Amino acid sequence: MKPKTLGTDRLTLRPWRDDDAPALYLLARDPEVGPRAGWPAHVDEADSLRVIREVLSMPETYALVLRNGDEPDAPVGAISLMFGSASTLARDAREAELGYWIGRPFWGRGLVPEAARELIRHGFEELALQTIWCGYYEGNEQSRRVQEKLGFVPDHVIDCEPRPLLGDTARTHVNALTRERWERMSWSS
Repeated sequence: MKPKTLGTDRLTLRPWRDDDAPALYLLARDPEVGPRAGWPAHVDEADSLRVIREVLSMPETYALVLRNGDEPDAPVGAISLMFGSASTLARDAREAELGYWIGRPFWGRGLVPEAARELIRHGFEELALQTIWCGYYEGNEQSRRVQEKLGFVPDHVIDCEPRPLLGDTARTHVNALTRERWERMSWSS
């Protein structure tokens, strides 16, 4: 079965491929990108290829590709719905955790909220989810604003959440979006 592709006005959300490693490395080597999401900057293209194969190949994990970008089909970021052991927040099969990041040259363009709206729609309408969780580390104001725009509401705070890939802990704000709340929002229809 062919992996699913989703789309918005400006983006295609498609599965990651091995040949995305060079583009991923160019974005993920930036020390301002990964640590905000809980992972270290990539050290080379081989590191990026390993991440594609071991992390970004998970179900419901997508490369964000600009529909009219300078480099056709080149990823500019990633977005996913994580389930089971891949999620630290989802408690059962009717829940998922939303994760995302975007390369610094694409910050401030509203691309993450646009992609997330489509993935949230997919999660509630096609995957029959009841709750989608999302979190951000203290100080990541961009991610906080994205979650507010999407309608997530505060649920709880984890004071010292382990970040194993970075070898530290961070204060984490956890937010939730229920299916019922999403159905009442203007952008859900």
